Amino acid sequence: MNLEKMFQMQKDLDDRIRVEHNLVNSNLIEEKILAFQVELGELANETRCFKYWSLRPASARDVILEEYVDGVHFLLSIGLDLHTTDLKIDQLVGEESLTKQFALLFELSGQLGKTKSLEDFINLFQHYIYLGKQLNFTPTDIEAAYIGKNEVNHQRQNQGY
Repeated sequence: MNLEKMFQMQKDLDDRIRVEHNLVNSNLIEEKILAFQVELGELANETRCFKYWSLRPASARDVILEEYVDGVHFLLSIGLDLHTTDLKIDQLVGEESLTKQFALLFELSGQLGKTKSLEDFINLFQHYIYLGKQLNFTPTDIEAAYIGKNEVNHQRQNQGY
């Protein structure tokens, strides 16, 4: 997964949104963290990992992957706000179950909302990448889906989304 390329693509999208929505001088990190949490909830909903009362299976793999990369978009955007583009994934860490991993990611994103520290961001990012591994996504899957969704997001901006 070429994170440097993905950060640059995210910067291009973020810069476009800031200009077109008159947000050039706005600090949007709190909105981005909340947006990440919303996307995280949507992803959990598609996996259905917590729906012990339901017999329905998880959504299709491509649906789950698209929701996952929505979260990647916001994490990259948050990283840009924290002035990092040279992120190395040293280790993949996380919980055994999907339910516990989602709960931990909510906790870590809440912590990042309080501290806005690079250390907490890296910790959250590493745990999110681990979630991708739990969902059986390869780095190549994630990068390809991110690139595709980034194009969709530019098209949405073209249409006044």
